[in-house]
Amino acid sequence: MSSKPMENSEAIGAIIFDWAGTMVDYGSRAPATVFQRVFELEGVPITSGQAREPMGMAKREHIATITKMPEVSQRWIEKFGQPASDEDVNRMYHDFLPLQKSVLTDHSDLIPGAVEAFNWCLENGIKVGSSTGYTHELMEVVKPLAAAAGYAPEVVLCAEDAPQGRPAPWLIFECAKRLGVYPVKRIVKVDDTVVGIKAGCNAGTWSVGITRTGNLIGLSESDFMELPEAEQQKMLADAAQTMFDAGADFVLESVQEIPDLIQKINHQLNEGMLPGHTDPMVHA
Repeated sequence: MSSKPMENSEAIGAIIFDWAGTMVDYGSRAPATVFQRVFELEGVPITSGQAREPMGMAKREHIATITKMPEVSQRWIEKFGQPASDEDVNRMYHDFLPLQKSVLTDHSDLIPGAVEAFNWCLENGIKVGSSTGYTHELMEVVKPLAAAAGYAPEVVLCAEDAPQGRPAPWLIFECAKRLGVYPVKRIVKVDDTVVGIKAGCNAGTWSVGITRTGNLIGLSESDFMELPEAEQQKMLADAAQTMFDAGADFVLESVQEIPDLIQKINHQLNEGMLPGHTDPMVHA
């Protein structure tokens, strides 16, 4: 791993990781498959792309957002004669939770490099927190599995811990408060979803997008590696551009690259640069 970052009061003091697609569940496959299953049960099937588009939101809000997509809304009206109601969304959310819980055990493996990045942060005096669109009930499945594999962030915030989920900044502010780190320029938010990047921007932290292992590509490691090199590179470039368009300061392929990036950000802080005021760049 890289050497220690420069020690000064302006250095990064905390990092807030997302969970699925960032630290666990390569490809963020668990939530996407369950969202599709929930809509199948209603007789209104959706595509993987539709299931993934609102990824990062709290799960009930995610379901409600899908029902309002033009194509999905049209199919819903054709089947039921009216748009999806709050009662419909509540019913689907009720179905979602046990289905999601049932698949989480098989989708909670740590992403390669996640433990090393976590340990590097701790060794270099950087506090580690996390936020997720999962509920506390769902995270009671994920957390012990991650901890047993070596990943146990100091703070784990879930959908219920703020009045609004991503892209609102409240979970980030709450995490910063519990970690005791300020100002927000000393905090890095790492996420594989567009709403997660926007939450970092709204909070004023450094926003770092993840591509290869995350929601925008949505493939397991083995499925991704089976693709031709040219197709891999196009998918990575398209995902990176989406992240930059959402406001990311930096884009990485995976959290394995976090140590070198933290040192780069520390140099930028020393030069007086702030989140949102750097030229976007892909950190290789």
